[in-house]
Amino acid sequence: MRDDIEQAKRALRAEIRERRQNVTDAQRHTASEGVRRQLDDLVQRVGARSVSCYLSSPSEPDTRAFIDAALARGVRVLLPVTRADGLLDWTVARTDGREIESAYGVPEAVGEVLGPIAVNDVDLLIVPASAVDGEGLRMGWGRGFYDKTLGSMAHRPPVYAVIYDSELVDRVPRELHDQPVDGVVTPTRIVDFAG
Repeated sequence: MRDDIEQAKRALRAEIRERRQNVTDAQRHTASEGVRRQLDDLVQRVGARSVSCYLSSPSEPDTRAFIDAALARGVRVLLPVTRADGLLDWTVARTDGREIESAYGVPEAVGEVLGPIAVNDVDLLIVPASAVDGEGLRMGWGRGFYDKTLGSMAHRPPVYAVIYDSELVDRVPRELHDQPVDGVVTPTRIVDFAG
């Protein structure tokens, strides 16, 4: 059964990777602006003064414009730093922030590492995803960093995944450790999930 779920996840991730590779530069630019506007609206709606976000990879909906705008408005932004044990450390985003490519091939901020519990102080978590279904089940890219982080939080603030519109799907394959999100942000809208 578990092998069937893993196989279904691999197939869906492959389909999403292929779709993302076919996004044109013009579509990416439009999506980036849309994501920034939607995330700005979400931060205002939640009243967040501190958020966690991530540095998007080239194929993901762009988060950098949002991060820059949030910093300009005085919002504290924490960015993840991967660890070998599967947990996430966090660092504070800076306007002159440097970044590197992590051992997992994703962009990562360089800065003072605050430790895994630093994320407990944010008002809103903005997380990556490959797909999310209508019940709020998030499917990541298979490494489990965010599932471990979300699963370890006693008092979770709202959690929203950033995806393209087509990545809000009917159903994603589910395993016990998979953590739900409270909503998604796409280039055109914010979708909240009940309960």
